[in-house]
Amino acid sequence: MCRRIAEGTRWSKCGHFQRHLVVAIMDCNSSHCERSILHPKSCKDPNCVKNFGAEVQKDIDTVKDECFQCRAAAARTLPS
Repeated sequence: MCRRIAEGTRWSKCGHFQRHLVVAIMDCNSSHCERSILHPKSCKDPNCVKNFGAEVQKDIDTVKDECFQCRAAAARTLPS
């Protein structure tokens, strides 16, 4: 299964990753993966993999805080 390589921000307190850019595709070199260069264009096999695998996350910066979604979720749970 081919994978995308993404660069982005890692939020250190919650561990979430915010993707900024997909910089490359890692080819799995499988003829059974529709994303691979080795997949035959004429293939009609419905069992071939159609989606990318897990993203490779490359941290280009780290923020020592929680991401926006985690902060918003925490704010919603605070007592009034």
